Amino acid sequence: MTRPRIAYQGEPGANSHLVCKENYPESEAVPCASFEDVFAVVESGEVDLAMIPIDNSIAGRVADIHHFLPQSGLHIIAEHFLRIRFHLMGVPGATLDTITTAHSHVHALGQCRKIIRRLGLRPIISGDTAGAAREVAEAADPTQAAISPPLAAEIYGLEILAEDIEDEDHNTTRFVVLSRDFIKAPAGNGPVVTSFIFNVRNLPAALYKALGGFATNGVNMTKLESYMVDGSFSGATQFLAEVDGHPDDIGVKRALEELAFFSTDVKMLGVYPADPSRS
Repeated sequence: MTRPRIAYQGEPGANSHLVCKENYPESEAVPCASFEDVFAVVESGEVDLAMIPIDNSIAGRVADIHHFLPQSGLHIIAEHFLRIRFHLMGVPGATLDTITTAHSHVHALGQCRKIIRRLGLRPIISGDTAGAAREVAEAADPTQAAISPPLAAEIYGLEILAEDIEDEDHNTTRFVVLSRDFIKAPAGNGPVVTSFIFNVRNLPAALYKALGGFATNGVNMTKLESYMVDGSFSGATQFLAEVDGHPDDIGVKRALEELAFFSTDVKMLGVYPADPSRS
């Protein structure tokens, strides 16, 4: 029997790889060089699912994802939250006294400023946190260290020099699972998130009128983000929104009906179980 396949962006050992292993252990995790490649292999049917980071509690939204998602034709079928942990690691024999440089993705370097400053390390930007670990392993230089997820040390044979070095202990990334198929979570079976995209005309109070139904029907909106359409400052504006509840719930149903009345287009991205970490 063929194993299901789930794609992620990054090299083996990245946080996206880790969240795939934790939540889809029966699936083959397939690394991709870019987010564009991840979307492409799912759309083509080469893999079954994609694991994509969409928001981080420190860095905010992952901009590339919000660029690709509206036009992809893929659907969100699940969400998972991952507490981000970074370890400082080096080749066997390296110590905190021998290392002089810290290699990692620019965001990881920015999230571990305190230890970099305390140890007097020179930050070196790499394209990926796990890729930084691979580069340090290949260099076999005890003066180089990587700031990477713990899984990367295991994969590339590095030794942990310091654990959990991130500046903030609430550093969490929200991932969504994408599928070609619209797999709708059942109603009445626990908390559900509904994600959708809509366009409004560039008119006074258009957004206020479009969203009024969520307030009057007591629906909690947890996300609202805007996009320019076709790079135009004067045309219609597109929004990505998420609400608590199922489209079959009477309040959500009425709010979506009102939204459709005041919008030019409403596209459902997903109706999926809320991750327990939301609460």
